[in-house]
Amino acid sequence: MKALTFHGKQTIKYESVSAPEIKTSKDVIVKVLLSAICGSDLHVYHEREIGLDYGTVMGHEFVGEIVEVGKEVKSFSEGDIVFSPFTTNCGECFFCRKGLTARCSQGQLFGWVENGVGLHGGQAEYVRVPLADSTLLRLPEDVSQEEGLLLGDIFSTGYFCADMAEISLDGTYTVVGCGPVGLLAILGALESGAENIYAIDSIPERLELARSFGANPINYQHDNPVEMLREVTDGRGADAILEVVGSALAARLAFDLVRPGGIISTVGVHTEKVIAFSPVEAYNKNITYKIGRCSARHYMERLLPVVRAKKYDLTAVITHRLPLSEGVRGYEIFDKKVDSCIKVVLKP
Repeated sequence: MKALTFHGKQTIKYESVSAPEIKTSKDVIVKVLLSAICGSDLHVYHEREIGLDYGTVMGHEFVGEIVEVGKEVKSFSEGDIVFSPFTTNCGECFFCRKGLTARCSQGQLFGWVENGVGLHGGQAEYVRVPLADSTLLRLPEDVSQEEGLLLGDIFSTGYFCADMAEISLDGTYTVVGCGPVGLLAILGALESGAENIYAIDSIPERLELARSFGANPINYQHDNPVEMLREVTDGRGADAILEVVGSALAARLAFDLVRPGGIISTVGVHTEKVIAFSPVEAYNKNITYKIGRCSARHYMERLLPVVRAKKYDLTAVITHRLPLSEGVRGYEIFDKKVDSCIKVVLKP
């Protein structure tokens, strides 16, 4: 089969690899109908603190059709159209029972093989899904493949970020970074009840989309976000910051923006060795700092009714749709934000 594979820094190849096979009785094989390039794929693309094996099939966002079913799989049959979280989960361990499916004791991240151990990803014609019964969800007829694709990762992650922010009706909230997750975090905040949302970025097209979603855009190259937020909050700062970038600069800005006693909710993938503010600063400001990987499988089920109700145009974040064969170019477009790129979807 054809797939996009990792071969070192900024080196993705479109090549032929062995098709996946059933390895355990709880596996299914999925024919990929759509996959996507995620911001966290760029950490791999730039080799930031990783040990990924060369030849690993990339990608952890996909929707597809089941074409082969393991003997113990009970919930799915050949021909079912399914969408998937970016990690597998057993549904039975201590963490899964608490809804923390991202920390499943048997979970694996799609698109991560290290020292020969791990799970190949979905930027391919086919993908193996272990623990299929508790990992996958069947795609309803009234949910598009693209909506299912976004539910499996970035909408769930955006909502998770808002969920950690403990949003209330009368609060002021700020999203730092209007990439795909940041934009959907705005919708997550709206769905959680926020009415006063600010969104910070420097790319006009992303800020305009943030405005269309219901946020007040701030271009940090033209305005001072800290001064603006203090001005509209009687000098306090925002009640919670939704930080979705994953950089030291974004973390520091989040700290400077949040009011004393406020919350910093971080879902950006951080690779720094230290947090951008000190324990003394955090103590003196009485902040709550929340960070972690989204338990997408938990949130997929929770958000599916929202998507079915068509409350928001999630797919507005998709700017580029390419065949899988052009996936190498897709990584370059996504990385460099060519043609105002926000999100790239791939079709085998």
